[in-house]
Amino acid sequence: MGRSDAGDRDYKQVVRDAIDSMGENIEIKIDSKDINTIHLHEATKCLRLSYYDRTDPIDTEQTQFNKVLGGLFRKMKSHSSIGKYDMGGGLTLKGQVDMIQEDVILLFRSIDKFPENPLPVDMLYVNACMWMFNKIEGVIVYITPDGKEDSFVTNRNQKMFEEVIKRTRVFQDFLKENRLPIIEPSQDCLTCPYYERCYIRKKEGKQISIASLFGKFGKEDKI
Repeated sequence: MGRSDAGDRDYKQVVRDAIDSMGENIEIKIDSKDINTIHLHEATKCLRLSYYDRTDPIDTEQTQFNKVLGGLFRKMKSHSSIGKYDMGGGLTLKGQVDMIQEDVILLFRSIDKFPENPLPVDMLYVNACMWMFNKIEGVIVYITPDGKEDSFVTNRNQKMFEEVIKRTRVFQDFLKENRLPIIEPSQDCLTCPYYERCYIRKKEGKQISIASLFGKFGKEDKI
Protein backbone atom coordinates (compact mmCIF):
# COMPACT_ATOMS: atom_id res chain seq x y z
CA MET A 1 0.00 0.00 0.00
CA GLY A 2 1.34 3.43 -0.90
CA ARG A 3 -0.99 5.65 1.11
CA SER A 4 -1.87 6.05 4.78
CA ASP A 5 -5.57 6.13 5.60
CA ALA A 6 -4.96 8.71 8.33
CA GLY A 7 -2.98 11.31 6.47
CA ASP A 8 -3.53 10.26 2.89
CA ARG A 9 0.23 10.55 2.44
CA ASP A 10 2.03 8.89 -0.47
CA TYR A 11 4.90 7.25 1.38
CA LYS A 12 6.36 5.76 -1.76
CA GLN A 13 6.79 9.28 -3.10
CA VAL A 14 8.37 10.35 0.20
CA VAL A 15 10.94 7.56 -0.21
CA ARG A 16 11.59 8.49 -3.84
CA ASP A 17 12.11 12.14 -2.92
CA ALA A 18 14.51 11.16 -0.14
CA ILE A 19 16.58 9.04 -2.52
CA ASP A 20 16.57 11.82 -5.11
CA SER A 21 17.88 14.30 -2.57
CA MET A 22 20.52 11.79 -1.43
CA GLY A 23 21.60 11.36 -5.03
CA GLU A 24 21.88 15.12 -5.49
CA ASN A 25 24.21 15.39 -2.49
CA ILE A 26 26.60 12.67 -3.63
CA GLU A 27 26.36 12.91 -7.40
CA ILE A 28 29.47 14.01 -9.28
CA LYS A 29 28.69 17.43 -10.68
CA ILE A 30 29.84 18.34 -14.20
CA ASP A 31 29.89 21.84 -15.64
CA SER A 32 28.87 21.08 -19.22
CA LYS A 33 30.33 24.39 -20.43
CA ASP A 34 33.76 23.82 -18.91
CA ILE A 35 35.48 21.85 -21.68
CA ASN A 36 38.88 22.36 -20.04
CA THR A 37 37.87 20.00 -17.23
CA ILE A 38 37.15 16.45 -18.31
CA HIS A 39 35.95 13.96 -15.73
CA LEU A 40 37.47 10.52 -15.53
CA HIS A 41 34.19 8.68 -15.93
CA GLU A 42 33.61 10.65 -19.15
CA ALA A 43 36.95 9.60 -20.63
CA THR A 44 36.70 5.93 -19.68
CA LYS A 45 33.19 5.16 -20.93
CA CYS A 46 31.83 5.46 -24.48
CA LEU A 47 32.79 8.95 -25.68
CA ARG A 48 29.57 9.33 -27.64
CA LEU A 49 27.60 8.59 -24.48
CA SER A 50 29.68 11.19 -22.60
CA TYR A 51 29.12 13.69 -25.41
CA TYR A 52 25.35 13.27 -25.29
CA ASP A 53 25.39 13.51 -21.49
CA ARG A 54 27.10 16.88 -21.83
CA THR A 55 25.33 18.39 -24.82
CA ASP A 56 21.86 16.84 -25.03
CA PRO A 57 21.14 14.66 -21.99
CA ILE A 58 18.14 12.45 -21.43
CA ASP A 59 16.72 12.29 -17.92
CA THR A 60 16.82 8.67 -16.89
CA GLU A 61 15.66 7.07 -13.67
CA GLN A 62 18.34 5.03 -11.99
CA THR A 63 17.55 2.23 -9.60
CA GLN A 64 17.88 3.14 -5.94
CA PHE A 65 20.80 0.73 -5.61
CA ASN A 66 22.75 2.13 -8.56
CA LYS A 67 22.08 5.72 -7.64
CA VAL A 68 23.53 5.81 -4.16
CA LEU A 69 26.03 2.95 -3.87
CA GLY A 70 29.28 4.54 -5.05
CA GLY A 71 28.37 7.96 -3.73
CA LEU A 72 27.70 6.65 -0.24
CA PHE A 73 31.16 5.12 -0.08
CA ARG A 74 32.67 8.41 -1.25
CA LYS A 75 30.68 10.35 1.34
CA MET A 76 31.78 8.02 4.16
CA LYS A 77 35.37 9.22 3.89
CA SER A 78 36.21 12.41 5.76
CA HIS A 79 39.12 13.41 3.53
CA SER A 80 38.75 14.52 -0.09
CA SER A 81 38.57 11.75 -2.66
CA ILE A 82 38.87 14.04 -5.69
CA GLY A 83 42.07 13.90 -7.73
CA LYS A 84 43.30 16.09 -10.57
CA TYR A 85 45.84 15.48 -13.30
CA ASP A 86 47.23 18.49 -15.16
CA MET A 87 47.53 17.56 -18.82
CA GLY A 88 48.97 20.91 -19.91
CA GLY A 89 47.44 23.56 -22.15
CA GLY A 90 44.82 24.32 -19.52
CA LEU A 91 43.29 20.84 -19.72
CA THR A 92 42.63 19.00 -16.44
CA LEU A 93 41.49 15.44 -15.93
CA LYS A 94 39.43 15.16 -12.75
CA GLY A 95 38.64 11.89 -11.00
CA GLN A 96 36.92 10.77 -7.85
CA VAL A 97 37.53 7.52 -5.98
CA ASP A 98 34.99 5.71 -3.86
CA MET A 99 37.43 4.97 -1.06
CA ILE A 100 41.13 4.88 -0.21
CA GLN A 101 41.98 2.31 2.43
CA GLU A 102 45.54 1.55 3.54
CA ASP A 103 47.02 3.04 0.35
CA VAL A 104 44.70 0.98 -1.84
CA ILE A 105 42.21 2.52 -4.27
CA LEU A 106 38.76 0.94 -3.94
CA LEU A 107 36.10 1.22 -6.60
CA PHE A 108 32.57 -0.02 -5.85
CA ARG A 109 30.22 -0.97 -8.66
CA SER A 110 26.70 -2.40 -8.58
CA ILE A 111 26.07 -5.22 -11.00
CA ASP A 112 23.31 -7.75 -11.66
CA LYS A 113 25.67 -10.68 -12.28
CA PHE A 114 29.32 -11.12 -11.38
CA PRO A 115 31.62 -10.89 -14.42
CA GLU A 116 34.37 -13.45 -15.01
CA ASN A 117 36.80 -10.57 -15.46
CA PRO A 118 36.62 -6.91 -14.42
CA LEU A 119 34.84 -4.69 -16.92
CA PRO A 120 37.27 -2.73 -19.16
CA VAL A 121 35.72 0.63 -18.21
CA ASP A 122 36.29 -0.14 -14.53
CA MET A 123 39.88 -1.22 -15.20
CA LEU A 124 40.64 2.04 -16.97
CA TYR A 125 38.97 4.04 -14.20
CA VAL A 126 40.66 2.42 -11.20
CA ASN A 127 44.04 2.42 -12.95
CA ALA A 128 43.79 6.16 -13.68
CA CYS A 129 42.88 6.77 -10.05
CA MET A 130 46.03 4.96 -8.96
CA TRP A 131 48.10 7.41 -10.99
CA MET A 132 46.15 10.44 -9.78
CA PHE A 133 46.49 9.49 -6.12
CA ASN A 134 49.97 7.96 -6.45
CA LYS A 135 48.94 4.46 -5.36
CA ILE A 136 50.14 1.17 -6.83
CA GLU A 137 47.22 -1.13 -6.01
CA GLY A 138 43.53 -0.97 -6.77
CA VAL A 139 40.51 -3.13 -6.01
CA ILE A 140 37.29 -3.23 -8.02
CA VAL A 141 34.42 -4.45 -5.85
CA TYR A 142 31.24 -5.67 -7.56
CA ILE A 143 28.11 -5.84 -5.44
CA THR A 144 24.84 -7.47 -6.48
CA PRO A 145 21.42 -6.16 -5.34
CA ASP A 146 21.16 -9.02 -2.84
CA GLY A 147 24.31 -7.79 -1.07
CA LYS A 148 26.85 -10.33 -2.33
CA GLU A 149 30.28 -9.06 -3.36
CA ASP A 150 33.20 -10.16 -5.47
CA SER A 151 36.42 -8.25 -6.10
CA PHE A 152 39.39 -8.01 -8.46
CA VAL A 153 42.84 -6.72 -7.51
CA THR A 154 44.99 -4.88 -10.05
CA ASN A 155 48.32 -3.07 -10.16
CA ARG A 156 49.11 0.28 -11.74
CA ASN A 157 49.73 0.17 -15.49
CA GLN A 158 51.25 3.04 -17.47
CA LYS A 159 49.97 2.04 -20.91
CA MET A 160 46.37 1.97 -19.68
CA PHE A 161 46.79 5.43 -18.17
CA GLU A 162 48.23 6.72 -21.45
CA GLU A 163 45.10 5.43 -23.18
CA VAL A 164 42.91 7.42 -20.78
CA ILE A 165 45.02 10.54 -21.39
CA LYS A 166 44.59 10.08 -25.13
CA ARG A 167 40.82 9.61 -24.80
CA THR A 168 40.60 12.73 -22.63
CA ARG A 169 42.27 14.88 -25.29
CA VAL A 170 40.12 13.37 -28.05
CA PHE A 171 36.94 14.00 -26.06
CA GLN A 172 37.89 17.63 -25.49
CA ASP A 173 38.47 18.03 -29.25
CA PHE A 174 34.97 16.70 -29.96
CA LEU A 175 33.50 19.20 -27.51
CA LYS A 176 35.50 22.09 -28.97
CA GLU A 177 34.42 21.28 -32.50
CA ASN A 178 30.83 20.35 -31.61
CA ARG A 179 31.50 17.07 -33.37
CA LEU A 180 29.83 13.77 -32.52
CA PRO A 181 32.25 10.99 -31.48
CA ILE A 182 32.25 7.73 -33.39
CA ILE A 183 30.17 4.79 -32.17
CA GLU A 184 31.98 2.47 -29.78
CA PRO A 185 29.91 -0.73 -30.07
CA SER A 186 29.65 -2.83 -26.93
CA GLN A 187 27.16 -4.83 -24.89
CA ASP A 188 26.35 -1.63 -23.00
CA CYS A 189 24.71 -0.22 -26.15
CA LEU A 190 21.66 -2.40 -25.48
CA THR A 191 20.81 -0.54 -22.28
CA CYS A 192 22.09 2.88 -23.33
CA PRO A 193 19.45 5.65 -23.13
CA TYR A 194 20.76 7.03 -26.44
CA TYR A 195 20.50 3.73 -28.32
CA GLU A 196 18.05 5.05 -30.91
CA ARG A 197 20.35 7.99 -31.72
CA CYS A 198 23.01 5.54 -32.85
CA TYR A 199 21.03 2.59 -34.19
CA ILE A 200 17.71 2.10 -35.96
CA ARG A 201 15.54 -0.43 -34.19
CA LYS A 202 14.35 -3.20 -36.47
CA LYS A 203 10.62 -3.10 -37.03
CA GLU A 204 8.79 -6.29 -36.34
CA GLY A 205 6.98 -7.62 -39.37
CA LYS A 206 4.14 -10.08 -39.70
CA GLN A 207 4.98 -13.71 -39.32
CA ILE A 208 4.37 -15.64 -42.52
CA SER A 209 4.04 -19.37 -42.30
CA ILE A 210 5.21 -21.69 -45.08
CA ALA A 211 1.66 -23.01 -45.46
CA SER A 212 0.14 -19.58 -45.97
CA LEU A 213 2.88 -18.69 -48.46
CA PHE A 214 2.24 -21.71 -50.65
CA GLY A 215 -1.50 -21.22 -50.26
CA LYS A 216 -1.22 -18.12 -52.44
CA PHE A 217 -0.18 -20.16 -55.44
CA GLY A 218 -2.44 -22.30 -57.58
CA LYS A 219 -1.73 -25.82 -58.73
CA GLU A 220 -0.39 -24.49 -62.01
CA ASP A 221 2.33 -22.58 -60.14
CA LYS A 222 3.80 -25.72 -58.63
CA ILE A 223 7.03 -27.04 -60.07
